[in-house]
Amino acid sequence: MKAAEIRNFVVAGHSGSGKTSLCEQILFKAKAIDRPGSVDAKNTVSDYTPDEHDKLSSIYASLLNCKWQDKHLFFIDTPGYSEFVGEVVGGVGVADASLVVIDAIDGPQFGTARAWKLSREAGVPRCAFVNRLDKERSDFARTLEVMRKNHGKTVIIPVTYPVGSEANFSRVVNVLFDKDIPAEIAEPVAECRALLMDAIAETDEDLMMRYLDGETLSDEEVKKGLIAAVQSCRIIPVFAGSAVKDIGVTELLDGIAELFPDPMHRKEITLDNGETMPRREDGPGYALVFKVVNDPFMGQLAYFKVCSGSFKSDSEVYNISTGGKERFGSILLINGKTQTPTDSLPVGAFAAIAKLKEAHIGNTLSTEAGKNEIKKIVFPGALMSYAVTAAKSGEDEKIAAGLNKIAECDPTVHLSRQEETHEFLLSGMGDIHLGNVVKKLKDVYKAEAVLNAPKIPYRETITASGEGHYRHKKQTGGAGQFAEVQLKIEYNPDGYEFVNAVVGGNIPKNFIPAVEKGIAETLVKGPLVGCTVERVKVTLVDGKYHPVDSNEMAFKIAARMAFREAMNKAKPVLLEPIQTVNIHIPESNMGDISGDLNHKRGRILGMDMEEGMQVVHAEVPLAELSRYATELRSMTQGRGSFDMEFARYEQVPANVANEIIAKHQAEQSEE
Repeated sequence: MKAAEIRNFVVAGHSGSGKTSLCEQILFKAKAIDRPGSVDAKNTVSDYTPDEHDKLSSIYASLLNCKWQDKHLFFIDTPGYSEFVGEVVGGVGVADASLVVIDAIDGPQFGTARAWKLSREAGVPRCAFVNRLDKERSDFARTLEVMRKNHGKTVIIPVTYPVGSEANFSRVVNVLFDKDIPAEIAEPVAECRALLMDAIAETDEDLMMRYLDGETLSDEEVKKGLIAAVQSCRIIPVFAGSAVKDIGVTELLDGIAELFPDPMHRKEITLDNGETMPRREDGPGYALVFKVVNDPFMGQLAYFKVCSGSFKSDSEVYNISTGGKERFGSILLINGKTQTPTDSLPVGAFAAIAKLKEAHIGNTLSTEAGKNEIKKIVFPGALMSYAVTAAKSGEDEKIAAGLNKIAECDPTVHLSRQEETHEFLLSGMGDIHLGNVVKKLKDVYKAEAVLNAPKIPYRETITASGEGHYRHKKQTGGAGQFAEVQLKIEYNPDGYEFVNAVVGGNIPKNFIPAVEKGIAETLVKGPLVGCTVERVKVTLVDGKYHPVDSNEMAFKIAARMAFREAMNKAKPVLLEPIQTVNIHIPESNMGDISGDLNHKRGRILGMDMEEGMQVVHAEVPLAELSRYATELRSMTQGRGSFDMEFARYEQVPANVANEIIAKHQAEQSEE
């Protein structure tokens, strides 16, 4: 294998568009499998896990490879369902091109827009395959119109065009080179050819001049110009077909082999420090781990892409990210769950290696020691969290260990300890994603977890000034306890601040730290709902001590009680976390989403379009978003998605705060 012979790409798109069926047909036509499987029959190469068989859809990205003509194709079949987006991000993050599959019945959906966006941000060439043209209600012209509305008529250009429709769909024609064009599609084919020729001519000044002068360009010049137009991302070529009926798949494969770039197309590799290094076909090998799988027979499998140089089996490599040294056993070419050993691997190839001591997603492997760590793939943040506990007493550690193993293989699974609520949180992309995590925890790691809605980490502050005074006096025989503290609190937007304003030695300096410590301990549990108090300035005004009975503990107690009195006088209020939310939806759902945001106390900041989808920018209280992934899926029939990040804390409206405080007090009474 040489770099010039390799084409690697990711297969992405909306759920149900037929990506896995297309991958099956590609493997079959390339003679990598004896017959194409089907998702319904649960015998596809890609969807081989029990979870995928249960759901009859892809959940994990699968590595595939085959030979077509004189090219070796390495490709990744990714899930279309939005909650498994991490698998798509990982695939796009290492691929040199993207094949986006679109359903000819429903047209572009959110999964399509996501695939376009990720590929555009990665700067890789893209092509589209409009699939399922043999089905009822399929419509190539309508699908093409929507795509052009989203991206532009001079960008979205068919290179193959369907003959017939629905049950009568029989073949595709090559827009540029076929002469036998049926009369019913002659006009749109001629229009597409003109658009392609314009794009081809624009790739070269000499071609442009000759084309404008009316000269006929040779087939070789047209092919060369088309390759340049695609690889420079000027156009997105569109192929028509049906994966199940094997119509248009040969033409698509020919297009992939010819139009997609080889791995040396990009001359440089971006490093994690922002610098670059030259990509080389020879020399030291550099690879990026983009997926990790815990195989029941092989142990941990690290999936990687060779970004520069080459790797050989049975050799030493360095994990530049961890600083450790590893031993490569057999390098494995992957087709779903089938593993084929190979002696060496050139630049651009995807493969796996088993039983590395320490390999994580984002690690850089190299055949030489050094510091050139390849830029890591950035995965999306979590959208939904649950408080997780063990179903059986005493299994908390077992639960944590299993979830950590799962999180190592899925960078969209996050585990954290919420210090304020003292809950162990499991976070991910939605309830289906997290439900799959809990199922895997039970099936693989034999640990059963219980998920509950997490508590909201509210904060407390004040809106006025307040004074507190407390004398702590205790006589129990022998040495007693005595301390008197007088303090003042006021609102401080910059955070917590402690000021010692005691004069005349009324409180000796050695007791001041005890006062401050008593206040700090009280800040952890405010008077309203027991949450952290912030944005207060505490001034120690005065106090008294006893030369025998005063000690640090007495001053801590007096400080705590004085602070609580001052807080109650300073009009305490509740603060809640506010999230910045970006919601991607079809235009037809705008009314429902806007109304729902108003109901959730959200503020719409603005709207724009992205990859054909409406994007609503809003700020919404976190308390209103605990089930938003599920609610949005319901409101948009699975065609919407969102991302969010923490913005700031804001005061809770009085009516809402009263309900929260009353609920907290009721819980305290029960306890």
